[in-house]
Amino acid sequence: MSRDERLAATVMENDAEIDRLEVELEEECLKVLALHQPVAVDLRFIVALLKMNNDLERIGDLAVNAAGRARFLAGQEKLSLPYDLPAMAEEVRRMLKDCLDALVNLNLEIANRVCRADDTVDDMNRQMYRQVMEAIRRDPDRLEAYINMLSVSRYLERIADHATNIAQDVIYLLEGEIVRHRGGQRGCGK
Repeated sequence: MSRDERLAATVMENDAEIDRLEVELEEECLKVLALHQPVAVDLRFIVALLKMNNDLERIGDLAVNAAGRARFLAGQEKLSLPYDLPAMAEEVRRMLKDCLDALVNLNLEIANRVCRADDTVDDMNRQMYRQVMEAIRRDPDRLEAYINMLSVSRYLERIADHATNIAQDVIYLLEGEIVRHRGGQRGCGK
């Protein structure tokens, strides 16, 4: 992590704009539903867009939460964990970029790749949890810092879940099939 307090502050300051845009897009979608009564593919597109809009807003909220924890950590002595939180952040960033690319390009292959990547991030989060618990046992005086580190990991894992939701909605948009809650790799498409 860069320990950049200004970047964390910028993320936190942008939350109101993200919230405003989410409401604006939802209102536009509802107008389309009410005024044009779309059917078939058009209805599927509006429904998927409404769901993705909510996921994007939640990603913004989670980014704000992570930024708040990161600001706290930036003011602390650096924690020495063998686990690489920046690698997890990079994987989540890649998933987020890919889910948006899948949407913009209506690309099923990219959407499925995002679904599969979620398992990797889940594993990284579990590994972080184990390592932080061990670190707390060794150094209980740093409990607050370790809990903040664990929270950042959990927020990243939840952002990855929302990116996966978006990818699954892209699959729904393209195939007309709801792929959530399937066994295996987070309900990926065919």
